[in-house]
Amino acid sequence: MNDIKTEVKFVDIDADMAGQRIDNFLRNQLKQIPKSMVYRILRKGEVRVNKKRVKAEYKLQAGDMVRIPPVRISAEEDAAPVSTKLDKVSELEHCIIFEDDSMLILNKPSGTAVHGGSGLKFGAIEALRALRPQARFLELVHRIDRDTSGILLVAKKRSALRHLQTQFREKTVQKYYFALVMGEWKSSCKVVKAPLLKNEVNSIVRVNPNGKPSETRYKILEKFNQATLVQASPITGRTHQIRVHCQYVGHPIAWDDRYGDRRFDAYTGQVGLNRLFLHAANIKFIHPATEEAMDISAPMEAKLEKALTGLRTK
Repeated sequence: MNDIKTEVKFVDIDADMAGQRIDNFLRNQLKQIPKSMVYRILRKGEVRVNKKRVKAEYKLQAGDMVRIPPVRISAEEDAAPVSTKLDKVSELEHCIIFEDDSMLILNKPSGTAVHGGSGLKFGAIEALRALRPQARFLELVHRIDRDTSGILLVAKKRSALRHLQTQFREKTVQKYYFALVMGEWKSSCKVVKAPLLKNEVNSIVRVNPNGKPSETRYKILEKFNQATLVQASPITGRTHQIRVHCQYVGHPIAWDDRYGDRRFDAYTGQVGLNRLFLHAANIKFIHPATEEAMDISAPMEAKLEKALTGLRTK
């Protein structure tokens, strides 16, 4: 593997790029450079904004001129080149279900993390940046669990990111998931309100009166002999919310390695299921540039459809 070398670069900050911290800006500009080196060149004063040294927390302003110094690292220092996952990178190209100048929408496969970290060197956002090397800006608008498949929004402009994240904060975005749960879901159970508390050590989430208020709305889509396909719509956006709320009311999701039931996994395994049956199927929001009402759906992968077909014949 060859050493990584970059040339000195000068970037004029426009209104769309303004507002972000200089360290985050540099990490986006120097995608192949380890995070530790980004902070090293900041500490040494090699990065200049308007010919002056700045700290990592400096927020860029429209009209700023940023000098990014040349950086060189050896192959041994290269923390996580996405090229080691070229097959996964190319596969994600076929998973893009919408794209324009402001954003793209990915039908994320199950098993792919949204970003690298926690021991993972590869994630959906790193792959998208490899697929779109000419993109000046690519950032996650929100997150979904690694084993959950389906809709993931990625902003291609900072203004789009701000606009979309505001919609998420104000709870005007409508999200709908498909989940295969154990047992017969009662039609009277349309809303689950249960506060959730996350254990920061092991990331396990439990219903706890000291937790954050959490609400999920449910609708029965199809009933099977020992299972129910439900539509889940989270009103709040807590970690593992749908999964924990399903478990809380006695209907864990199939193949949930944290909150599931092995007996149900064995049952659904008979129809070929071997992954978490939770899919972000539909999202409704306002387009950040055109203000058009967007209604995007993502098809389930063949494995999930095959499992449902198998359950219908059991």
